[in-house]
Amino acid sequence: MDIIFLHDFKAKTLIGIYPWERIVPQTIRIDLEIALPTSRACQSDNIADALDYALIVEKINEILATHHFSLLEALAEHIAQTVLTEFQSPWIKVSVAKLGIIRGVKKLGVRIERTSNAISDIRSHMSVVKS
Repeated sequence: MDIIFLHDFKAKTLIGIYPWERIVPQTIRIDLEIALPTSRACQSDNIADALDYALIVEKINEILATHHFSLLEALAEHIAQTVLTEFQSPWIKVSVAKLGIIRGVKKLGVRIERTSNAISDIRSHMSVVKS
């Protein structure tokens, strides 16, 4: 399996459960490891056969600008599902951390791993929860 990675991506966003977190942007750090749908790019040396890092970063910036998440877990899940579906990745690992939010703690966060097979499982679970 071929994996691309994006480490130490930092951005400011509104995230959290406390009232102040809905108005004060916080710095978060995102790390991604994304499995390539195929290994063709290794032989072809053509971006059409690879995942475009810039498009992935653009999509994450769009998510951060247009959504408010209460939990890091929900943000990580949203990023994972977006990459799995929009970029046809078979597997992803997403880490999201808040930086310097608690005195004495450099960062705190969550790490999740998802596969494209899990998408239908999650969607069916979400429809059951909504009912």
